[in-house]
Amino acid sequence: MLKAGARDPAAWPRLLLALLALAVLWPGLRLSELNPWVLLQAHNRQQIASFTGAFWPPAHGDEFLKLLYEATLQTLAVATAGMALALLLAVPASLLASRALSLRAASRGGHAGVWSRLLRLPVRGVLIFLRSVPEIVWALLFVRAVGLGPTAGVLAIAITYSGMLGKVYAEIFESVDQRPAHALLQAGSGRLAAFCYGILPSASAEVVSYTVYRWECAVRASVVMGFVGAGGLGQQIDLSMRMFAGGEVATMLLAFLGLVLLADGLSRLLRGRLA
Repeated sequence: MLKAGARDPAAWPRLLLALLALAVLWPGLRLSELNPWVLLQAHNRQQIASFTGAFWPPAHGDEFLKLLYEATLQTLAVATAGMALALLLAVPASLLASRALSLRAASRGGHAGVWSRLLRLPVRGVLIFLRSVPEIVWALLFVRAVGLGPTAGVLAIAITYSGMLGKVYAEIFESVDQRPAHALLQAGSGRLAAFCYGILPSASAEVVSYTVYRWECAVRASVVMGFVGAGGLGQQIDLSMRMFAGGEVATMLLAFLGLVLLADGLSRLLRGRLA
């Protein structure tokens, strides 16, 4: 039994880790000029109360609700179309970037050759580049290229999320049991058949769960990109905020909350069906 006065052997490592975390965090707080106490100043408290008070009651006029309905559908369309295009790029890229379907890996017990690794490097590099630039930056670029509207948002989501999905899909395909796919490849099966029958059954639940999560992120991103002219709820929120129409902003925020709840419910349903 441990005595009450026994010394914790992990006390000093924990203390050193805590001090190291503070040493790393403190310069970041100084550089970010974080000052939460400014919110408690009398003038700022008055401004915050006046701003939040304008959110009530939420707008519910027939003409505004019709506009809200169209903007919500456009936001869903931007997120869904962008995800569809991203999947068209991500799925083949993930198969090229993964060693799950490597014939040499199948014959060597999962260890790919040097040339296979070198051939996958350019694909991995492209995926890194695509996801390294935030979708808001791509949206700004496409707004300049194709003009204002949802097209810029669709293209921005497609490019950024293809890199994210491709990377994660490749890691999922490599993390599942490789033996069924390797057995099919060694028996003379094609790579597509080995993927469909050897990899996909084990990875489908995780792939679907992550895909729906990314679709939820795409819905949020499409709202954010609306502030730079990519259409949807974000653009309408920006216009209402410019006109100091707090009630309209409150209603649109409630609609946005409903979209996120819808995506969360869809994710739970699909995971339950695939479990």
